[in-house]
This record gives sequence, structure tokens and C-alpha cells, in this order.
Amino acid sequence: MKSKNSKSIGWIDGKWNSINKLTLPLNDRGTTFGDGIFETILILNGKPQLLNNHLERWEKSAALLAMESPPTKQWLLPLINEAILRNNLNNRNCAGALRLNWSRGDRANRKINLELNQSDKNKCRFWLELNPISISFNSISTIISQYEQRNAKSLVSQCKVFNYTQSIMARNEANLVGSDDALLLSTNGEISCGTTANLIVKRNNQWLTPHLKSGCLPGIMRQQGINAGIIKETELKEKPQEGDEWMLINSLSCHPISKINNQNMQISIEAKQLWSLLLVN
Repeated sequence: MKSKNSKSIGWIDGKWNSINKLTLPLNDRGTTFGDGIFETILILNGKPQLLNNHLERWEKSAALLAMESPPTKQWLLPLINEAILRNNLNNRNCAGALRLNWSRGDRANRKINLELNQSDKNKCRFWLELNPISISFNSISTIISQYEQRNAKSLVSQCKVFNYTQSIMARNEANLVGSDDALLLSTNGEISCGTTANLIVKRNNQWLTPHLKSGCLPGIMRQQGINAGIIKETELKEKPQEGDEWMLINSLSCHPISKINNQNMQISIEAKQLWSLLLVN
């Protein structure tokens, strides 16, 4: 689904270029502290998919983390449409991953303290990236991370933040033992999510997902399923039950899980069908 002429491009401060040629100031809190939020939006058929859902979560995350409100849909749409055209993703045979970034902006000094003066809060910085992708539904093997857990009580767990160190380390932990990805437990003892995707489980012909009390990210596709009555929130433990089908889903992919640690799983054949259904529901 990639265009032959597509490439990774970006925009910041009124400038378009390839993403390896655009720059951020070294004192941006996003680069020094990982202090920022982002949304990854699927571009399909020349359009951003579920854009309103993503922007609503973006706005909620900014409020939760005491950031200035991010750019509005009205302001963003011309930029998004131009990015799609520049990247030759405006036809039915191409897909892309659009990333909208919102950092807290330049730091005044080395301290992590947030500025208390309202006028000092209006320093947030926006940039976007657009990368061509191929949507994947391949089955994957997983482990349950022995070192990394989602914090069930953290406000940060509710937001899609820049800092992905925990996910990086959990994914690396899996890769080192020959697995594709890791599942993360919650600090409350339940299973929570994958490194970059929500967990959904088909059990007794019902799709289930860990509730937000587990510290999982409020994923867009996850919420689509809940709103449509297709997926039910519940408490899930780390041990699969007989006949379970486990999958990891996000806006860009849906991967059936073939193995958890040393346990072989029944591989779902519904990954693409379910993902496509949630995309339009």
C-alpha cells in the first residue's frame, strides 16, 4: 500500500522538508525531558481516519498534563491535506502514518519545574511528520515483561506521551529472547496492554479488553469497539483461558498473538476484519 514516490516528510515553523533535515531547538522540553504528547493517525484513501477522535484525545491529554491546548482541527486540516499531497498518499492504494507532535516548548532553565505564570505557558511547539506505511495483520509472538509495568494510578498512563523508554525496554526484552513484542502487567496485578497497542481478547465469542484502571492507554480503536458494543471492558489476568484468542490493536495494525511466553495460542483469523470494522464504526 505504499506509493513508489512517497517518503517521510515533516513540517515545523512554516517549513516542509524530509524529516531528517528538519530540526528542533536543543532546549525544547520535548527533546530534553520527553515533555510532550502526540497522536498517530492513519492516512488511508487520501484522508486522515478518525481524526476527530484523535484530536479529542489530544486535547484531553493536554488538559490533563496542564499544557496549553494543541492546534485545532480547523488550523490543522490545511497542513494535513498538504502533507498528503506532498507525500503522494492521495489515492486508494497508499497508506501513511501521520504524527502530530505537541511539546511544552523551550525550557527557561535546567529545572523540570512547570512555569506558574500563565503567560509563560504559551510556548508549546507543534510539528508534524508523515511516513508511508504498510498496514500489518501478521501474527506475532509475545512475552510478558518481567521488568516493566504500567502504572495504574499515573496521569501519564492516560496520555500518549513522547517518552517511550518503558515500551522500548519491554520490546527489547522480548526481542532478546526471540519474541516480537511484550505484554505489560499493571501495578494492580492485571494484564494491561502491549508496548504500542491495546490488548483485546476473544473469550466465549465476546471481545474483551482491560479496563482503564489497569493503566492501559485509552486507545482510539479500543474505544471504537467499546462504543459500538463490540468490545467489553473487564479485568483480565495474565494467564489465557482455553480457547482464548489474543490480539494487539492500534490505529495502524492488528496483530493476532501466536504465543505468550512458552504457551502457544489459538491464532485469530479475524484481525483484518475486526480492525476494518472498528475503523468505520
